[in-house]
Amino acid sequence: MPNSKTTSRSVGSRAAQVLQSASASVTAKTLAASALSQRSPSRQTGAKVEDLASRVLDSPKYNTETKSLAGSVLSQANKQR
Repeated sequence: MPNSKTTSRSVGSRAAQVLQSASASVTAKTLAASALSQRSPSRQTGAKVEDLASRVLDSPKYNTETKSLAGSVLSQANKQR
Protein backbone atom coordinates (compact mmCIF):
# COMPACT_ATOMS: atom_id res chain seq x y z
CA MET A 1 0.00 0.00 0.00
CA PRO A 2 1.53 3.35 -1.02
CA ASN A 3 2.22 5.95 1.59
CA SER A 4 0.04 9.05 1.33
CA LYS A 5 2.73 11.38 2.69
CA THR A 6 4.77 13.54 0.33
CA THR A 7 7.81 15.75 0.72
CA SER A 8 6.92 19.32 1.68
CA ARG A 9 7.89 22.30 -0.47
CA SER A 10 10.45 23.51 2.08
CA VAL A 11 12.17 20.13 2.32
CA GLY A 12 11.99 19.77 -1.45
CA SER A 13 13.64 23.16 -1.87
CA ARG A 14 16.43 22.25 0.56
CA ALA A 15 16.86 18.89 -1.17
CA ALA A 16 17.28 20.64 -4.53
CA GLN A 17 19.94 22.92 -3.03
CA VAL A 18 21.80 19.90 -1.64
CA LEU A 19 21.80 18.21 -5.04
CA GLN A 20 23.25 21.35 -6.64
CA SER A 21 25.94 21.77 -3.98
CA ALA A 22 29.45 20.71 -4.89
CA SER A 23 30.33 20.33 -1.21
CA ALA A 24 27.41 18.07 -0.19
CA SER A 25 28.27 14.49 0.70
CA VAL A 26 27.13 11.47 -1.30
CA THR A 27 24.93 10.52 1.67
CA ALA A 28 23.24 13.92 1.73
CA LYS A 29 22.70 13.81 -2.03
CA THR A 30 21.23 10.30 -1.84
CA LEU A 31 18.75 11.40 0.83
CA ALA A 32 17.96 14.60 -1.09
CA ALA A 33 17.25 12.65 -4.28
CA SER A 34 14.96 10.29 -2.39
CA ALA A 35 13.12 13.19 -0.77
CA LEU A 36 12.61 14.90 -4.13
CA SER A 37 11.37 11.71 -5.77
CA GLN A 38 8.76 11.49 -3.02
CA ARG A 39 7.09 14.76 -4.01
CA SER A 40 4.78 12.37 -5.87
CA PRO A 41 2.37 10.45 -3.60
CA SER A 42 2.92 7.26 -5.60
CA ARG A 43 6.56 7.06 -4.45
CA GLN A 44 7.89 5.84 -1.12
CA THR A 45 11.27 5.19 0.46
CA GLY A 46 13.06 2.00 -0.54
CA ALA A 47 14.58 -0.40 1.99
CA LYS A 48 18.20 0.63 1.26
CA VAL A 49 17.49 4.33 1.70
CA GLU A 50 15.46 3.59 4.84
CA ASP A 51 18.53 1.86 6.28
CA LEU A 52 20.80 4.75 5.26
CA ALA A 53 18.45 7.34 6.76
CA SER A 54 18.23 5.38 10.00
CA ARG A 55 22.02 5.21 10.28
CA VAL A 56 22.30 8.96 9.60
CA LEU A 57 19.87 9.77 12.40
CA ASP A 58 21.81 7.52 14.81
CA SER A 59 25.19 9.04 13.97
CA PRO A 60 26.68 12.21 15.47
CA LYS A 61 28.80 12.75 12.35
CA TYR A 62 26.03 14.22 10.14
CA ASN A 63 24.86 17.83 10.17
CA THR A 64 21.35 19.07 10.90
CA GLU A 65 20.40 19.44 7.24
CA THR A 66 21.34 15.85 6.41
CA LYS A 67 19.45 14.61 9.47
CA SER A 68 16.42 16.65 8.42
CA LEU A 69 16.44 14.98 5.01
CA ALA A 70 16.84 11.59 6.70
CA GLY A 71 13.83 12.28 8.91
CA SER A 72 11.70 13.30 5.94
CA VAL A 73 12.68 10.21 4.00
CA LEU A 74 11.95 7.93 6.97
CA SER A 75 8.56 9.51 7.57
CA GLN A 76 7.59 8.28 4.11
CA ALA A 77 8.87 4.75 4.64
CA ASN A 78 6.85 1.61 4.11
CA LYS A 79 5.11 0.98 7.44
CA GLN A 80 4.84 -2.75 6.73
CA ARG A 81 8.58 -3.28 6.36
